[in-house]
Amino acid sequence: MFTSSRLRWLAAATLATTAVALGAQTFSEVPGTSAANSPPGAPIAPDWAYPQSTQHDQVGPPPDFHRASRVYPTPIGVFDAQADIGGALVPGSASLDGDTYTIRSAGYNVWYTRDEFRYLYKKMAGDLSLAADIAYPNGGFGDHKAVLIVRQSLDDDAKEALVAMHGDGMIHLAQRSERGRRLSDMEYRIGSRGGLPGGASPDSLVTLHAQRIGIEKRGNQFTLWMSEQGEPMHQFGAPITLALAEPFYVGIGFTSHLPGVAETARLSRLVLANRAGGIR
Repeated sequence: MFTSSRLRWLAAATLATTAVALGAQTFSEVPGTSAANSPPGAPIAPDWAYPQSTQHDQVGPPPDFHRASRVYPTPIGVFDAQADIGGALVPGSASLDGDTYTIRSAGYNVWYTRDEFRYLYKKMAGDLSLAADIAYPNGGFGDHKAVLIVRQSLDDDAKEALVAMHGDGMIHLAQRSERGRRLSDMEYRIGSRGGLPGGASPDSLVTLHAQRIGIEKRGNQFTLWMSEQGEPMHQFGAPITLALAEPFYVGIGFTSHLPGVAETARLSRLVLANRAGGIR
């Protein structure tokens, strides 16, 4: 199916220099990437919380910085409750229409040693399969991300494993191996020369935005699953190993990667099964 597309699977490490340069040029134009360009009325965050741009160097939060999560015991769909993990400066929200969850959230990031995002969750134990289509109906910041995430607690610095899809198409499998530790990950960008619309010429590298991603827990191993263009879901990349005490929290979420500005993600055709091998 993909032989004529010449799909190129690129680890983020090989693109680090280019990504920083291009990202800085683009991100500086998005409202909310700094205190100076925040929309009127938007709360002002600590300087460290703003993302990388031409005007700002992104850094992690101070080691002793924490903010309590806001928990809402409001069921939605297959999930038992919701939370603004890390108490983002702008409260989040979520709705369900048919099989589509719409999540609106601000938040500095899900990264470094703590997280800020809207989380729809339930408690589970054992193996699991979780998958969803992901879309960003209003566009927005290229580094915002929807997550499928398994957490030890609702604290902002919880031990966790996750898969995420960023607005610019990057996908990653990540873990925080212990509470308060910095996240580590494997990142993937998918591109095609001549196999996707939008290039200026057949030699243009066009980013592919995967249609669907998933996370599977089998024992202590977590794997990333993907459907790039509607083909059956398949595992991508190597697993990570993370031991979580039972029960743990399982769910979906979204962060705008803008500490004072909320954006929107839609996750649809969700599958959640209390067993491995259930991703589709």
